[in-house]
Amino acid sequence: MYEPVQLVKSTGPTGAARRVDDGSWRRGNIGMNEMTQPSARPASGRKTASWTQDPEGVRRGILEVARAEFVEKGLSGARVDEIAARTATSKRMIYYYFGDKEGLYRAVLEEAYSRIRNFERSLDLADLPPREAIARLTGFTFDYHADNPDFVRLVMVENIHHGRHLASSSKIGALNLSAIDMIREVYERGLADGVFRENLDPIDIHLTISALAFYNVSNRASIRQVFGHDMAAPQARARRRSSAIETVLRMLCR
Repeated sequence: MYEPVQLVKSTGPTGAARRVDDGSWRRGNIGMNEMTQPSARPASGRKTASWTQDPEGVRRGILEVARAEFVEKGLSGARVDEIAARTATSKRMIYYYFGDKEGLYRAVLEEAYSRIRNFERSLDLADLPPREAIARLTGFTFDYHADNPDFVRLVMVENIHHGRHLASSSKIGALNLSAIDMIREVYERGLADGVFRENLDPIDIHLTISALAFYNVSNRASIRQVFGHDMAAPQARARRRSSAIETVLRMLCR
């Protein structure tokens, strides 16, 4: 019903989200069948430019490798020694940048949330009629989760730890408020136009959109084993995407 959103192609570092030919978005080499095969495989252990030559590049490289480690092994299983061995820096330099392993993990979470929020802001929903804006946001959210299973796995890891690293972050709270503000603006325009039903909370709209996108990735393995159904298969994914958009529109529209 609604085509994949058209966004500006990322020019960020390796591992950043990128546009592919089918209109979806991916980070690095992640495909939609790779929920159990996390991405971010460093090209090699070869040492590159020193931190004095490119401190921000070194920091980005650490975060890229750390993300893969945390996604694959969780916070408890990840090892700073292993992260250092796979980057162009040392364990001491990791501690210099991030303080400790939990500080590094928190920075990975902040970077992950910052990426999705930045893409949401690029959707320019204010330029669309309310119904089309909500449909576009829902479709984007579904595609982003499907094409970035590492993000889903990181959120799952953080929920195992009861969200305590999110709570201790000075950045994530403000980052995620933008998602609610964006929905609120669209919803209020829809109310003014007589398109949307009254007495809905923007946080409930956000939770519904997120739940429909998140479950489609988080439960791929169990659904495949229990029901023999591949949620990542192209036809199944397209069907679920259309269903997610229709569900959210039925929730909002008169």
